This record gives sequence, structure tokens and C-alpha cells, in this order.
Amino acid sequence: MTTKPPADDTRPAGRQAEASDAATPPGLVGPPPESAAGQNKGMNLYAALGSIGGLTMVSRVLGFVREMVVARILGASAAADVFTLAFLIPNLFRRLFGEGAFSAGFVPLFSQRLKDDGDTDGARRFAEEVLSVFLPILLAVTAIFIVFMPFFIGLIVPSDWGQTQAKTDFAVAMTRITMPYLIFICLVSLVSGVLNSIGRFAAAAFAPALLNVALVIALVVVPDGGEPTVRAMCWSVVAGGIAQLGLTWANMVRAGIKLRFRAPRITPGVRELFTLVLPATLAGGTYYISQFFYAYFATRLPEGSLLILGQADRLNQLPLALIGSALGVAILPAVSRAIGRADEAGAGRVQAQAIELGMLLTIPAAVALAVTAGPIATVIFEGGRFTAEDASVTGAVLATLVLGLPAYVLIKILSPGFYARRDVKTPVVIAVVTLIGSVLLNFLLVPRLGIVALPLSTAIGAWVNALLLAGLLHIRGHFRVPGWLASRLVRQIIAGIAMGAALWAVQGMLADRFASSAGDRLLGLGALVATGGIIYFLVAWIIGAMNRDDILILLRKKKVG
Repeated sequence: MTTKPPADDTRPAGRQAEASDAATPPGLVGPPPESAAGQNKGMNLYAALGSIGGLTMVSRVLGFVREMVVARILGASAAADVFTLAFLIPNLFRRLFGEGAFSAGFVPLFSQRLKDDGDTDGARRFAEEVLSVFLPILLAVTAIFIVFMPFFIGLIVPSDWGQTQAKTDFAVAMTRITMPYLIFICLVSLVSGVLNSIGRFAAAAFAPALLNVALVIALVVVPDGGEPTVRAMCWSVVAGGIAQLGLTWANMVRAGIKLRFRAPRITPGVRELFTLVLPATLAGGTYYISQFFYAYFATRLPEGSLLILGQADRLNQLPLALIGSALGVAILPAVSRAIGRADEAGAGRVQAQAIELGMLLTIPAAVALAVTAGPIATVIFEGGRFTAEDASVTGAVLATLVLGLPAYVLIKILSPGFYARRDVKTPVVIAVVTLIGSVLLNFLLVPRLGIVALPLSTAIGAWVNALLLAGLLHIRGHFRVPGWLASRLVRQIIAGIAMGAALWAVQGMLADRFASSAGDRLLGLGALVATGGIIYFLVAWIIGAMNRDDILILLRKKKVG
């Protein structure tokens, strides 16, 4: 039986009416009135998640195609380690600025200027001021990395990496090629912030697909393996960055916002942005900063460890990007607008609905990836130069990493509660403490557990981070988990346990199939996916782990109104 919230509950769903939607963050979520228009507004968070997540899915699928081809062409080899390392530094900045600190600082400030000015002029000037300072900084940082690349690579890899200096020298040369990607992708983050602030999520969500297209083309054109393939892939990274900037810039111009390049000047708006962004870089990007430490430890493990960690992270990033990052992008403008109106209840409703929806999708993803990590790694990666043993290690790393997946998503959902209130200090302190704790844990666990210690420490750190964020929001009265949400979360966990048991049983029955041909393995994986999805959502529906009205509207199987 479905548990329904009481009439005075603030849950934004189904049949709950409110006299006025003035407290509702415009254009996203809120307690919908009985009218069709109101119910459609109440489902806007679902629509935003679907738009962002659906287009992100295209990029992630292409990313899987890329990883499958990389595994078969390069294998868990020295060349694969070099490319992983060469892409690590610029890609880290992509994740920090594209999915974390820059959006957390830029979007609220840009949105506030849109609201204050009543048009786009003030917001456009602010974006131009940021661009005029941001671009020279990017050029300088890129130049510094290129010139001093041997030093930066030396901080990560051991002196005997690959037993010869040639591997390290090749990594330095390849990372110098990929570094200009930093310029293009960080400009993409600025343009994407503009687009997201005006409710145009599609181009920014789809843009990463162009990088994967460029990489796949490089792999197809130069399939020899070894250094030639790695060199082609590194040049394709730069080409992908240029393509992403072209796509997002064109869509921004089409939306009526044309940015001009001004003389660099530290205006009050720029100063305010960088005051928010610099500390928030640590708070929003701790998970990604930890990838440097991943590389530090991985280069001291057997050859191919960097590639294996990257593959497991790719699988973990799929639900994180589709759910966590998409929800974080969707709710930040709404939370900011609600807080700007001193509507704490409205901001809480946005986060509560985001948590319900996020956990409804994340819990089954985490359970499924943990239980079926072995078969997934076998089907996707095994083949060519990537052996069965390599796939087995990848599965073990993945099963450990996804233990923290719900926490990663919660961090994405809870962090806007601080950023929208211009509080970056608190998430910074939490992020730094958990990062230091995770690194220290690696020194303790890596000698004992090997490669699995790295995802384990990351998962533990993520849960500590998420619980501290939630606890402080609760203590400060900014967000408290309502009874209906706690009940839903418990029921979602029960449905996840039921799905996990079913997957375990079916996986045992299909063990022979996963040891057979590639086609049989693919069919077996399809059976597992179908079983998991049916069991989870059937149990969730029966025990009331989801709001039926919202799901029926979302699936367009129930008339609105």
C-alpha cells in the first residue's frame, strides 16, 4: 500500500494542493495545484532530469563504446596507462569546473542578475566580465602546465614507472598535447552556466558526446595500438574540446546572448564569483581531486591499473552523471530563487523531491552494479588485448566503488543547499577533511588490499561527506527529512534488497553463459538487466517506494487534471 503524506505535509507531489504557487521556485518544482498546468509544473523537475539525463546518456553510451574499443585495442598496457594519465589533468579541470565549483558559483550570480534586471543585459555584462578574466587565467595555467609538465608528472608517477624513463617521457609529451583541452572545456563550463541559468539544458548536456565521438574516430582511424593510437587519441581530445565549445556557444547565441571579449578587469561581480569558486573547487570537486591520488597509488600497482580504475569509474559515473549531476544542475537555480525570496520551505521542497527521485533511481543502480559487476566487466571490456583476468579485477573495483554511489548523488543534491546561501566554507571544510581521511586510509589499506583499497576509501569518504552535509543542513534548519521522505527511502532500500537477491540467484543460474561466447554473455547480461529492473520497480510500486501519481504522469499513462 502506498504511503501518502498528510495533508499539511510539504511534499511536492500528486494530489496535494496549495492555495498559491507563489512559493514555488518558478519553472522547476513545487506543490502542484489540482489543475493540469499546476501538475505539469510539479513534474518539471522530472522533465529537467529527463532532458539533462537523456542527453547525458547519449554521451555516456558513446563513452562506453570508447572504453570498449580502448580495452580491446590497448589492453591493460603501458600505452593505456599513458593515455589515462595524459587525459587525467585536463579532464580533472573539466569535472571540477563543468560539474562542480564554477556552476555552483556562477549560476546563482547570473540568475540573480536576470531576476534583478528583468532582462538579459546585466547578466550578459556579468558573463562578459567573467570571460575577460577567466580566459587569460586559463591561458596562463595551460602554459605553466605545458612548460613544467615533467615536474607535474613526476609528482604522480614513481621514478621507476615502467622500468625505463621512456614511459614517463611519453606521458609528458602526450599530456602536453592534451593540456589545451583545458581552455576549451572550461569556457564550455561558462557558456553552459549561461544556458542552464535560462533553462536551456540540452546543448550543455549533449556537448560531452562530441569528445567521445572524436576519441572513437581516432581509435577507428589508428587501430594499431601502442604509441600511434595514444598519440591520435590525445590530439582528438583537443578536437573534441573545440567541438564542444562551438556547439554550446552557437546555442547561447541562438538564445539571444552574445558575449563580447572585454579588457580584463576585476569587477565586484568577478570578485564575488571567484570568492565563491575558489573554495568551492575543493568542496564540489573532492571526488575528482581524489583521482590524482588514485593515479599516485595506481602507478605503484601492476601495469594497467590506471586503465582498470578508469573503466570502473566510467561505469560508476553513468548513474552519477545521469542522476546526481543532472539533479544538481536542475535544482541549483530553483533553490537559489527560493532562498532569494526567503522561501525556506520552497527550497526544502526542491531538495526533498530531488532526494526522493535521486534515491529511487540510484539505489537500484548501486545494487545492480555491485551484484553484477563481474558479468558487466566481462561483457563490456573483455576481448582483444584485455584478458579475462583484467575484466575480473575491473569487476572487483567496480563492485567496491559503487558502494558509495548513493552518497555521491546525495552530495550533488545537498551541496546546492549551501551554495545557494552563499555558504562555501562549510562544504569546503567537510570536503577537505574527508579527502585527507581518504588519502590516509589509502596509505593504510593499499599495501593490504591492493587496487580495491582505492575505491573502498573513496566510498567511505563519500558517505562521511554526505552525512555531514545532511547533518549540518538539519541542525541549521535549512533542510530536515520529512516523514514521508524517510518512509519512501526505507521502502526503496527494501526494494533494492529484493532486486539484489533476485540478481544474485539469476546470475548463478547463468554462470555457464557468462563463460561462453560474446553473444551468450551479452544475452546473459540483458537477462540480468531485465530481471533487476522488473523486480525493483514492481516491488517498489507494490510497497509504495515511489509516488504513483508522479510516475503515471511521467509515463503519460494518466490524464493530468
